[in-house]
Amino acid sequence: MKIGNVEIKGKLVQGPMAGVSNPPFRLISKEKGADLVCAEMVSVEGMTHNNKKTFSMLAVEKKEHPMSMQIFGNDVESFIVATKWIDENVDCDIIDLNIGCPAPKVAVRSASGSSLLKTPELIYDIVKAVVENTSKPVTAKIRLGWDKESVNAVEVSKLIEKAGASGITVHGRTRSEFYSGHADWEKIKEVKEAVNIPVIGNGDVIDGPSAKAMLELTGCDGVMISRGCQGNPWIFREIAHFLETGEELDKPSFAEWKETVLKHAKMLIDYKQDEGSAIREFRKHLTWYFAALPKTEILNQLKEEANKINTFSDLENIIEKYKEV
Repeated sequence: MKIGNVEIKGKLVQGPMAGVSNPPFRLISKEKGADLVCAEMVSVEGMTHNNKKTFSMLAVEKKEHPMSMQIFGNDVESFIVATKWIDENVDCDIIDLNIGCPAPKVAVRSASGSSLLKTPELIYDIVKAVVENTSKPVTAKIRLGWDKESVNAVEVSKLIEKAGASGITVHGRTRSEFYSGHADWEKIKEVKEAVNIPVIGNGDVIDGPSAKAMLELTGCDGVMISRGCQGNPWIFREIAHFLETGEELDKPSFAEWKETVLKHAKMLIDYKQDEGSAIREFRKHLTWYFAALPKTEILNQLKEEANKINTFSDLENIIEKYKEV
């Protein structure tokens, strides 16, 4: 798969997730087989107002490449300012536009993300402005529409392509559906058949068989895994192996599981330069990682304890509790 001038070796993309896909998360995903990793969304308004926290979210590690930086907003001029700054100062390979986030904070209060699907002409203006102000390939991530009565993914995708984008990711649900029900892969197929740029499918891919099924049904060029890789970065190598051989890999051993969890936590501490803050943030990751383990009577108890850890030693101790069972 090629997005603009960026060669992606395989078909597997780690999706952008707010509060989740920071550099440590992306590096773990890359290590376990993701072909392209995506940063969490960054506010163009935050950038135009020189928000320190916003700029801290633009960090990129050398080992991440190829990687995509995602931005969101609803004002063309703010997108231009943010794009120029990223083009000159951020070592990302692709700039992605968030036109799909369903969260009320983004889609309602900020009139951004999936809210833009209600104004296709504004989407066109934003994409065109970003394309004209960067040397990097530009992509967009969309949903099928605002709700079932206003599905317009094909129309929007054609406008995105016309505006000069190099690729599109389609999540197979509307904004009103959030993550309920089943992703409509047929609608992703319709987008793929309507445009001549790469299309990445997103929604309900949880393993090798589901990835293969999406690729075969939609004809899409790649598959994006978001929630499915939370606490389960091995999903990328498992899918890659299945697509190549038709066989399912064994789940990681406890030793590899432990090594990955501790490595991820250490990387987060190094990234944040604050053990307490990093470990508190890691609580949700540990809960997700626990979900990948064989179910035991003590697992639910450990998930509760995971939400109380404050130090790296606490993390090591809770892992030992599971091991001892």
